[in-house]
Amino acid sequence: MTAADVDATVGAALAELGVDHHRREPGQFLVTLPGTNRLQTHCWLLVREHALFVQAFVCRQPDEAHDAVYRFLLQRNARLYGVHYALDRVGDIHLIGRVGLHAVTAEELDRVLGQVLEAADGDFNTLLELGFVTSIRREHAWRQDRGESLANLRAFEHLFT
Repeated sequence: MTAADVDATVGAALAELGVDHHRREPGQFLVTLPGTNRLQTHCWLLVREHALFVQAFVCRQPDEAHDAVYRFLLQRNARLYGVHYALDRVGDIHLIGRVGLHAVTAEELDRVLGQVLEAADGDFNTLLELGFVTSIRREHAWRQDRGESLANLRAFEHLFT
C-alpha cells in the first residue's frame, strides 16, 4: 500500500467513523476526539513513507511528583494498544504510536483512536491529581474565597478535606 492509498483510506475511514477531523495537507489529519474529563483531545495522524504516525497531546509537564507521574505512565504503557505515553523535549506528555501502512484499515484506525481517547480522557484526572495537586488545592481555595463556581473541580473533592 502506498502513502497515497493510506491517505485515501484514512480520509474515508474518518468520514465513515464520523470523527471530527480536518485535513491540513495530503497525509496530515488533525482529529478532534470528544471527552468527558478532558473536553477534547487533538490527535495528529501523519501518513509517511512507511507508517501512519499518531500523536496526541495529553498534559503539560507536571509541576510536582514527577516520579509518581512517570511511574503511572510507564505502568499504563503496558496496557495500551497501538500507542504509548512519551515525553517531548520540554517534558509535556503525549500519546504516540505508529501503524505500518499495510495495517491501516478503518477498523485499525477506530481501535487506535479509541485507545487514544480512552487513555487521554480516562487518565487525565489521575495525571492532574498526581502532578498538579498543589495547584488544584490553590485554585479551589481561591475560588471558594471569592464565591466562584467549583463545578469543574468536583472530580477532586476528595483532595479538599
